[in-house]
Amino acid sequence: MELIEILIPEAVRNTQSVGSKKRLFQDLATIAEQNYGINPDIAVEALLEREVLGPTGVGRGVALPHARIADLDRIVGCFIKLDRPIEFDAVDRQPVDLAFALFAPLSSGVEHLKALALVSRTLRDSDVCMKLRNNENANTLHAILQQGPTFVAA
Repeated sequence: MELIEILIPEAVRNTQSVGSKKRLFQDLATIAEQNYGINPDIAVEALLEREVLGPTGVGRGVALPHARIADLDRIVGCFIKLDRPIEFDAVDRQPVDLAFALFAPLSSGVEHLKALALVSRTLRDSDVCMKLRNNENANTLHAILQQGPTFVAA
């Protein structure tokens, strides 16, 4: 599985005015509706329900909200870069400015976990995050995410 299978360029945004986790979820749901036909109310509710199980702020300014959605036929993603970090109840208590949401079919099982691991590996890379934070253009952000981390053999 590669990010190109999950994230289309139109589902990547650089945004200015998000003040809360719920507002971020609403913006992610709007992107999911526009690009994948997901009902935004259902998407927000599913993200909020998942968040009750434990925060999806994984640290270092990154959040990986994810949810399973009925009637979805494949795993899809949305990415938002915030110009101002927001409080997110992240594991390291740091505010979040990079959010990659995954929406998966109810029956996705292992595929959902593989997609989550792929996104997590990508956004755990400090070089990837630095490049994302230093660029504004959505197409450039998409290209950075597609390129992913670079590993150097020892």
